[in-house]
Amino acid sequence: MHRVETATIRSRRTAHSVHRVGRQLLGFLRKCICLTVGRALPWPFPMTIFGRFIIPILISVCFLPALAVEKSLHKAYSGTIVTDAATGRVLFEDNADVSNPPASMAKLMTFAVLHDKLVEGAFTLQTPVKISVEDSKMGGTQVYLDPRETFPVEELIYAMMIQSANDAAHALARTAAGSVEAFVELMNAKAKSLGMNHTTFRTPHGLPPPGRRIADGDLTTPRDYSLLCRHLLLTTDVLKYSSVRNRDFGPDRKQGPQHMKNHNNLLGKVAGVDGLKTGYTEGAGYCLSATAVRNNRRVIVVIMGAFGPNGQRDLGRARDLKAIELIERGFAAQPAEFPVATGATRLEDLPSVKTERPVAPVEQNSTPKESVPTFRVILPSKKP
Repeated sequence: MHRVETATIRSRRTAHSVHRVGRQLLGFLRKCICLTVGRALPWPFPMTIFGRFIIPILISVCFLPALAVEKSLHKAYSGTIVTDAATGRVLFEDNADVSNPPASMAKLMTFAVLHDKLVEGAFTLQTPVKISVEDSKMGGTQVYLDPRETFPVEELIYAMMIQSANDAAHALARTAAGSVEAFVELMNAKAKSLGMNHTTFRTPHGLPPPGRRIADGDLTTPRDYSLLCRHLLLTTDVLKYSSVRNRDFGPDRKQGPQHMKNHNNLLGKVAGVDGLKTGYTEGAGYCLSATAVRNNRRVIVVIMGAFGPNGQRDLGRARDLKAIELIERGFAAQPAEFPVATGATRLEDLPSVKTERPVAPVEQNSTPKESVPTFRVILPSKKP
C-alpha cells in the first residue's frame, strides 16, 4: 500500500514539473496561432476592433481545458484532516488516507515513547544524557551537540520540540532504549497500539533515508497522525513544550546559549493555537500538526505534503494559510456545547531526582514578526 501511495506522491510532483514546462509551451503555441490566424485572414481583419477581440477569445477557448487541469493540480497539500480533540470526531477531511513522510513531525511519536518511559520510571527529566559522536553527526536542524557535553533529558526535549533538533532526538532515543533501532521498534509498537495502521517509523527524527527514496523512510497519513495528536493532548503534557515560542538552549555552554525559536508560525498569531509540530523535507513537503483551543473546545488539524503555487518551496506559507482556514472551519463545525479535552499527565508530576544543573527558563518574549500574516479567517456559515 505504501508503494502505491508513494507513487502517487511522486506523480504529483512530476505533474507540477510537467505543467511548468507546459505553461511555457502554451505561451509559444498562442503566439504561433496568432501568427497563423493573422496570416490566414485578410490583412485588415486582425487589425480591426472585431479582430482584436475575436482572436484572443478563440485562443482562450482552445486552451480552457488545459488551464482547468493545470489549476486543479495547484492544491495546497496532499492530504488533510480536522478532528475534535475531545471525541475524535472528524470535522473535515480531504484525502486523509494518503501516505506521506511526516518529516520532523515524527518527533511527536518520539515524545510519546519518551513519555511512556518517564511514566515507567526508566529515567527522569533530570537524568543526564552524555552526548555521543553519532548524536553530533545527525545534520539538518540541530542544536549542535558536542560529544564532550552532557544535558538533562528535559533540556533535550525542549530542543527537540522547539528547535526541532535532530541531534537531540537521536540522543534521547539512544538513551531511552539503549539504541536508536530499539527505540524505533517502540515507536512502531506505539503506533500500532494507537490504531495507526498505515504508519511506519524508521527514525526518531524524520530525516529522509540516505538514498532519498520515500518508501524507505518514515511514512504515515493525516488520519493516523490525528490519532497520535489526540493521544498526546489527552494523556501527556506535550503542550508544555510545543507551546513555547522562544527559549535558550545550553545556558552553561562555553560558546554561550543557542536561542531557539519555534518553527510553528501560528503560535501567538492565531487565537488559541498552542501546538503541536511542523515538518519539512523535499520529499515530504511542508507538514503541520496543529491544535487550538477556544471556549473550552479544542480542534486538531493535520496537513501533509503542502507546497506553494506550482509546487514551489514557500517556507510553509501555503500550509500555514490553509491551517488557519481549517482551524476556523473546525470550530465552526462544532456544536455550541461540546466535551472538553482534559486528563493530560504532566511530566513534571512524575518522580524525578533533581540535579544542580539549571534548566533554562522559558522566555516570554514575543516571536519576531514574520511574513505569516496575523489574522483570523471568518468563513461563511455552511457545512464543510
